[in-house]
Amino acid sequence: MSCLNELLRALTVIFVAASLAGAPLAALAQTEQPPKRQNQAQQQQKPPAKPRTTTTPGKPNAASAAAKTEALPPSQVGIGTLAKQAFMVDPQTSTVLLFKDGDKPMHPSSMAKMMTIYIVFEELNAGRLKLDTRFRVSERARNMGGSRMFVELGSEVSVEDLIKGMIVLSGNDACVVIAEGLSGNEDSFAERMTAKARELGMTGTVFKNSSGWPADGQWTTARDLAVLSWRTIDDFPQLYRYYAESNWTYNNIKQDNRNRLLKTVPGTDGLKTGHTEEGGYGQATSSIRDGRRLILVVNGLTSMSERAQETARLMEWGFRESTNTTVFRAGDTVAEAPVWLGSMDKVPLVVAKPIQVTSPIGQPVSPRVVARFDGPIAAPIAKGAKLGTAVVTLPDNRVVEYPLEAGADVQRQGMFGRVTTMIRHYLFGWLS
Repeated sequence: MSCLNELLRALTVIFVAASLAGAPLAALAQTEQPPKRQNQAQQQQKPPAKPRTTTTPGKPNAASAAAKTEALPPSQVGIGTLAKQAFMVDPQTSTVLLFKDGDKPMHPSSMAKMMTIYIVFEELNAGRLKLDTRFRVSERARNMGGSRMFVELGSEVSVEDLIKGMIVLSGNDACVVIAEGLSGNEDSFAERMTAKARELGMTGTVFKNSSGWPADGQWTTARDLAVLSWRTIDDFPQLYRYYAESNWTYNNIKQDNRNRLLKTVPGTDGLKTGHTEEGGYGQATSSIRDGRRLILVVNGLTSMSERAQETARLMEWGFRESTNTTVFRAGDTVAEAPVWLGSMDKVPLVVAKPIQVTSPIGQPVSPRVVARFDGPIAAPIAKGAKLGTAVVTLPDNRVVEYPLEAGADVQRQGMFGRVTTMIRHYLFGWLS
């Protein structure tokens, strides 16, 4: 999803669809090369599916809702919000729905813990850690202030308990145990966090500790935290479930997850709240409904209740006012390409992932789709081989691309067939 980070920089206007960047054309080297021809483009347009609507229980009166929205501090993209920084994206189409100072430096607070957790998930996926791996609690970890898991000095705590401690309890002490266990000390771990942020495309982020505890020079942006949220969901689908736990008990102390939307907003399954005196109250939130996911990051709110109310309002707005239209489903044929010296004359070109467009509810969407490839394509061809790109021209004339793959295996002709085909070509021209 590295292309997600690039597409989000575009920030054109609200509800303009974007998509994953296309892959480069794949060259198929053959002993007998097909005749050289100019780039071939085939176009196939398909009427978009009827936009689906999302119903929201207790939908407010439209006029009163509009009046309240107009009275709020404005955003550069999307509706007004009380948050000082706000960023909402549909990660499936890379469409930015809400942007308010989304690239302005801000304090990450406990939302920084998402990077600590990301690194733990990465270690688990690589097999370098196990959920029952145990780390010892140092005096520094035990003495951490703020929100805590209440680990005991000298005890050994499992990685799974530390994950829950960081996510559900927002434990600063749990973060230090992880940092010291993986890197020896927190400074070294913070450098690793920053390096990982650069790798993920979080260009406006610098970490100074593992918990988000206030520190000079520690910054992030709402956009960067949205990128981290999506990468966590997309890279670790089996481990992301920990973000949905609403409460947990450790050391005989039960604590509730500070993410109130887990209980109040349908489909919410993460991620992390945060608060510092300098930055105010913030939250990275993700919700999914009918297969469509939205990610929202806000910061600079004045209280826990305002954070919960404003985050819920914005998330409901995102689902209520926009929808995704599927232009092509995964596996759909966009075009057919001619084959040189193959058992089939043509090979279907398909998309591996759906081509979707985000738009306001009720607005018709008719993007133009053109298949580009170098053809004819020499056999043999393996199903799934990258053969070209689907170029999608959006209503605002922006162009985005999806990779096209071979939809079937195509065997090479036998000797007699190859000779016959070449004779036909040189005597009568390419027949397609």
